[in-house]
Amino acid sequence: MKTNLLMATALCAVLATPLSHAAATKDEAVAMVKSGIAFLKANGTEKGYTEISNKEGQFRKDDLYLVVYGLDGKCLAHGSNPKQIGKDLIDLTDIDGKYFVKERVALAKANPGGFWQDYKFTNPVTKKIAPKTMYCEKFGETAVCGGVYK
Repeated sequence: MKTNLLMATALCAVLATPLSHAAATKDEAVAMVKSGIAFLKANGTEKGYTEISNKEGQFRKDDLYLVVYGLDGKCLAHGSNPKQIGKDLIDLTDIDGKYFVKERVALAKANPGGFWQDYKFTNPVTKKIAPKTMYCEKFGETAVCGGVYK
């Protein structure tokens, strides 16, 4: 009887726990960046930036989305926060004071084949600031990036 009660209690606890979102993987981030660049090449920047910025579009999956920054620090497309589009964000810092856009631009200029960058940012699913690692590739005079939360 006691065992059945313990099992029933454990089952209730499991069922009452909300399901967590599916966190993206590094491989998915790399694949999405490459897919985004292919889309930009095939469709041009106007259509490409619109699709990348579409929260319901093909470049958004759970907490994974793309962003595009000009190498001057201007946000050209953002899959999670449209308020950033068109703004010069070169001096944007994370919660620890890291100038992550400035660093991203410098890394894109130095590593056109792709690179990973760590910083902290608000997870669009949990709405909490979390460590993030961002994969970026230089495309023309831009950096196309997609990241995963740790």
